[in-house]
Amino acid sequence: MSCGPRRFPVPLDHIPHPWRERFERAATERRLRSRNRTIGEPRGIDFCSNDYLGLRGDSRLAEASSRAAQAWGCGSGGARLLRGTTPLHDELERELAAWKGMESCLLFNTGFQCNTTVIPSLVRPGDAVFSDALNHASLVDGCRVAKSRGADLSIFHHLDLKDLEARLRHWRSQTPDEGLALVATDAIFSMDGDAADLPGLVELCERHQALLMVDEAHASGLLGTTGAGLAELQQVKGRIPILMGTLGKALGSFGAFVACEQILREELLNTCRGFIFSTALPPPSVGASLAALRIAQSERWRSAKALAQAASLREALGLPEATSAIVPIQIGTDAEAVTVALALQEQGFDVRPIRPPTVPEGTARLRITTGAHLEEHQLEALIRALKGQVRP
Repeated sequence: MSCGPRRFPVPLDHIPHPWRERFERAATERRLRSRNRTIGEPRGIDFCSNDYLGLRGDSRLAEASSRAAQAWGCGSGGARLLRGTTPLHDELERELAAWKGMESCLLFNTGFQCNTTVIPSLVRPGDAVFSDALNHASLVDGCRVAKSRGADLSIFHHLDLKDLEARLRHWRSQTPDEGLALVATDAIFSMDGDAADLPGLVELCERHQALLMVDEAHASGLLGTTGAGLAELQQVKGRIPILMGTLGKALGSFGAFVACEQILREELLNTCRGFIFSTALPPPSVGASLAALRIAQSERWRSAKALAQAASLREALGLPEATSAIVPIQIGTDAEAVTVALALQEQGFDVRPIRPPTVPEGTARLRITTGAHLEEHQLEALIRALKGQVRP
């Protein structure tokens, strides 16, 4: 009797299955698009990435990554609690903590992994999580996991501190004093580019003894005197217990981190499954992140350029002012957003359409980002193209 692999008389995709029909009906028209050239010549002018400081292709990051690989290997070899911690990991955590004005820091592999596992590791049954209605999907999923494990979940209106306070008061009135309230919010909201009121959140959370967690993924490296983020810009640096940031956006590398008080780091190190059970960041990424962090602090012209470009784009299109390098242009229907994006791509601008479920139904948009890698004439050309494609 043959022990070889089972052979089917027809291809598997010809066998009818209810699940296949379901996914064919539900499929969206998104497609992966690979850049077909080198880093120096991408497919169209980059107006869609999060490379705000233009560091992704910086030779200094490549050199630092190469040195780290030669010294420590291409991979970390294990989780941080096993053999995965190198002096590079420790050094990056110390520098990130100092940058953020916090006692300590803990590295994670991705921002999504960080948010979805940190939140449920900090709250328990009898606790509650309060989440802004437009938080990033990773924060949303972290809150959902916390709820599935017995914590209460309350969604407050976007940027509405009065609504948040009312919900905190209501929950506290029905909960014993030992219950923990955790408030989670983005600093800069990734699809709208608007900013949270961190001083207001800090004051509210301190008054109600709530733990505040802020995702500075789109603020780290870009905002503030040293690029430390929105907390620095809004002068509450050091007053937010948990600051999450990423290494793969403005810092041009890969990974994420939580800057926090030492007691919270110890808690996460011992309870956060996303940290405990993941292979550590590879040394080349850590080396590149260290280089990027130092460049981001010393070459502040990079963030100034990206923010000035975004301000010029908003002014030219009659859009409201904002404190970010994200410029959303609402189009309307999904089909219209795709059509406009394709027309811009044909003209040499890499602009992508953003559609549900990433944004609410009826708010399909172009999400345009600016960065230090862009030149003034490229921005001016995009503005001319947009005025020809987008209705006022």
